[in-house]
Amino acid sequence: MTDDELKALVASIAVAQKVTDEQMKRTDEKFASLRESQKATDEQIKRTGEQMKHTDEQMKHTDEQMKRTDERMKLTDEKFASLRESQKATDEQIKRTGEQMKLTYEQMKHTDEQMKRTDEKFASLNESKKSLDEQIERTEAQLEKTSRKIDRLAELYGNVSQNQGDVAEEFFLNSLLKDNHLGAIHFDDVARNMEKHRGQIQEEYDLVMTNGDAVGIVEVKYKAHINDLDKLDRKMRHFKKLFPIYQKYKQYGAIASFHINDDAKKEALKRGYFVLQRSGDLVHTESSDHLTVL
Repeated sequence: MTDDELKALVASIAVAQKVTDEQMKRTDEKFASLRESQKATDEQIKRTGEQMKHTDEQMKHTDEQMKRTDERMKLTDEKFASLRESQKATDEQIKRTGEQMKLTYEQMKHTDEQMKRTDEKFASLNESKKSLDEQIERTEAQLEKTSRKIDRLAELYGNVSQNQGDVAEEFFLNSLLKDNHLGAIHFDDVARNMEKHRGQIQEEYDLVMTNGDAVGIVEVKYKAHINDLDKLDRKMRHFKKLFPIYQKYKQYGAIASFHINDDAKKEALKRGYFVLQRSGDLVHTESSDHLTVL
């Protein structure tokens, strides 16, 4: 090889080396840039990993929320199903209500017609009432006249009844003064119309017969009835309260009457009372085996 060829080869190698060095420099610069890029990439990957971890946690939380949401949706579906049933029942009720309102309207229409006829009847009744009021007014005037007549008759009848009672008392008083016995019991005295007030108690005794140890209470009636025996019962209970002087006396009771029905007579004997009846100008006396003694 000649020197020129060697020089040319050396020069060519030098140029190639220079190019190679420049390429190596650029390569080193690229590697340096790549290392920076890798470093940034590593940091980005690290941040991405952390972000993914955070995302996983969010996804886990989201899954739990979705699970709860599904459960809520299930409850909501059940509620909607119940609401649909309720709505169905409500629709049926509204339908029935509409039919009922229609019927009510028809009834009200019929009622209005009846009210109209009733008003017409009331108008007619008012006319009748006016006529009736006039009739009542005339009737009341007539009744007032009749009432005055009845009052006069009642006064006359009361006087007759009083006179009959006085006649009966006078007859039995005179009879007992002549024969002062009640059955086998002899009495010394006969008093008429003994009246006494003590506290809230007030009584009048028609005839009272007394001796040293006994008293006879005689209730006198022109016509005797069972309710007269109830009055005698009451007078018997009150006698010693009104006349305590006779507290230790034996107390007998008697009903004396011109007329006494059989039921009243039987009841008087059953209660242990003497029964005195008029027989002409005499007095007929009856008693049961058991006499009431107070």
